[in-house]
Amino acid sequence: LEEQPLEPLTEREHEILAYLAQRLTNQEIAQRLHLSESTVKWHCSQIYAKLTVANRREAVQQAEQLGLLQAHKVG
Repeated sequence: LEEQPLEPLTEREHEILAYLAQRLTNQEIAQRLHLSESTVKWHCSQIYAKLTVANRREAVQQAEQLGLLQAHKVG
């Protein structure tokens, strides 16, 4: 089992991943981070590629297994 993603997530990707774990939509994430929805989608695709997953549910599961969500709590 992989310990960490092949390429580490950026700080922004960690933030977005934490919001994905809270089941926020791309639009809600965009509003909270003052980004466009398309920028959030781009970050999500980067996260999926780095975690080698296909969707947000798998990304959250993989992040939990790798311990990536503990360090990044968002409110």
